[in-house]
Amino acid sequence: MDTARLKASWDTVVGYGGQVPLFFYSALFLADPGTREMFPVSMAGQRDKLVSALGHVVSHVDDLDSAVGFLQQLGRDHRKFSVAAEHYPVVGQALLTTLKHFLGQEWIPDLAEDWGAAYKLVSDVMITAARDAAQVLPPWWEAEVVRHERRGVSVAVLTLRLDRPMPYAPGQSVSVETPLRPRVWRYYSPANPARDDGMIELHVRLVDGGTVSSALVQAVGTGDVLRVGPPVGSRLTLSHSQDVVLLCCGTGFAPFKALLGQIAQEGARRRAHLFLGARTAPDFYDTEAVKAFDRTLPQLTVVPTTLDDLRFQGARGHPADVALRYGHWPDAEFYLCGSPDMVTDGRDLLRAAGIGEHRIHFEDFTSQVGPALKTIARGDKDFLL
Repeated sequence: MDTARLKASWDTVVGYGGQVPLFFYSALFLADPGTREMFPVSMAGQRDKLVSALGHVVSHVDDLDSAVGFLQQLGRDHRKFSVAAEHYPVVGQALLTTLKHFLGQEWIPDLAEDWGAAYKLVSDVMITAARDAAQVLPPWWEAEVVRHERRGVSVAVLTLRLDRPMPYAPGQSVSVETPLRPRVWRYYSPANPARDDGMIELHVRLVDGGTVSSALVQAVGTGDVLRVGPPVGSRLTLSHSQDVVLLCCGTGFAPFKALLGQIAQEGARRRAHLFLGARTAPDFYDTEAVKAFDRTLPQLTVVPTTLDDLRFQGARGHPADVALRYGHWPDAEFYLCGSPDMVTDGRDLLRAAGIGEHRIHFEDFTSQVGPALKTIARGDKDFLL
């Protein structure tokens, strides 16, 4: 397999911009009209995701080992769209048809064979992972909304009762679909450790242009039933026994609330330092929970900080900057959660202060496939396909 030729051909194809996904989906839906039901009613936000993901992953097949974990999760995750093994060949054929159309005379038999082989490698990993996952986990859980609390204008806290317990680790994320936005899934982090009664708490911020977040904050109510996909991610979980420094802004507090719950269950054997950021003081939306942790976890230090509120009497600045002013943290592990800009700025601040990359934890579903996929990996916590 000539991987250099694969990459060069893909670079040629992506030069055609938006024409590529339009042609791809036309080819896919003509070949198998039933696949249209797997996608949202509006394709505007979906149009370039599938073809971009397929092209980037397949054209980087020379480093497939580093992408295996990502592809396995992708295969498992696609079960919630009712994707089955028999759908992969038609998707592959639509991809090859698209490549042939845009490459023209460059589409020679050897290149076609290489692309076919590369796609088979990728699809085999995804199919196997999906088949194995089906033995132990459902594609989704039905979740009744038992409480819906508005916290200010833009945040809602939802308490859901799953139809069966879900095994997950604090710090993982789950995808959520509402019937108000069918086949559109967004990722949120449960704000509590897994419970035997299947109750989970989600913190949702209204995102400008976010179709799912707007529905969950403004339209969903008690008694409504959502779908919740299997847990994903591991980079925000506690896989060590070190003290932790938790740096968050806004609803980035949710996974850290779950981590603090885990630390309490462990018997508070480790120290935790929470630097809780918000744009302004009124944006601290879960103060009662923070006060409860402050009372029950003697090993916890809480430092609220605001970014723009000049009237705020406490610390001001990026949570990472405040944490670095607060102490040196020679042995602690650092966790970041918030907007993409907040996480990026926090990483830069920590690294500039000499904190090793191995001690900085943040969720990034693209980490296993490299920067080529960063533009399609998350948007309002939106996964790829």
